[in-house]
Amino acid sequence: MSTRRFLRFVPRTANGFAAVSRSASSATSTPAARTPARPAASAQKTSASTSYRAVHPPTSSTSRPIHGTTRSAAATRTPATPSDVTASPLPSDTPLPDAVGPALGPAADPNAPPVDWSSSFHGLSTTRFSAEIAQILMTPINPQDIEIKPDGILYLPEIKYRRILNMAFGPGGWGLAPRGELAVGEKIVSREFALVVQGRYVAQARGECPYFGGEDGVATAGEGSKSNALMRCCKDLGVASELWDPRFIRQFKQEHCREVWIEHVVTKKKRQIWLRKDCPPSYPYALPAGTASRTVR
Repeated sequence: MSTRRFLRFVPRTANGFAAVSRSASSATSTPAARTPARPAASAQKTSASTSYRAVHPPTSSTSRPIHGTTRSAAATRTPATPSDVTASPLPSDTPLPDAVGPALGPAADPNAPPVDWSSSFHGLSTTRFSAEIAQILMTPINPQDIEIKPDGILYLPEIKYRRILNMAFGPGGWGLAPRGELAVGEKIVSREFALVVQGRYVAQARGECPYFGGEDGVATAGEGSKSNALMRCCKDLGVASELWDPRFIRQFKQEHCREVWIEHVVTKKKRQIWLRKDCPPSYPYALPAGTASRTVR
């Protein structure tokens, strides 16, 4: 039983206030010595704290850890086994939707989630192609396959890009994924495509094609923009890279092309165009009589 103490103030004397302490548990009352109030209060606090500790000694089960010196029984319990706790994956453990599966893409793993190729860059620069595939892609172009436009721009027909890709990866091993809607302008249509090879993003380019109006011409111009995008994407694979080399262009024109005057067979209008040396102008154009072709040096 704890000891309860109280203060009883007496009338003021010449020496000041005097406090008398009495014990409620004491059988006989003892006159308390008159002492100043403040020191008596301090002594009572010390005595009460000592009496409380004597009645309620500290136990190990209720002690608090202070700076690691004392540990309670609850802190020394045996840790729970993995079967008792359901682990929740950390945010870093959750794979990204477009970073799942092996380097060959989700097609090699039927359980992998599908990839949205309209915006994904899955597999970009994850691994290089084999030496055999690289050799097929970067084989120098046969001069017989190169064509020239009337304005002097060299190009490789679109179907030959497809043949090179089919030789390197096989039919079905590559494809073009649209990256946006078809943009129809006043005189041109364009659309962005991504080249996907073996389930990996490889390149991206916007193809364009002239458009002369009419609903029937939109489909044809849209297909032309797809072919143009394929030609541009193949630059990243090294296909027909010579066609962007200025030295190769000058040398090819000097050896295989000519710049001539041609005449429209109906209107008789003349214009100057570029042709291959082994190709005559096509209808409705023809070489004027007595006009000599001029080879660019």
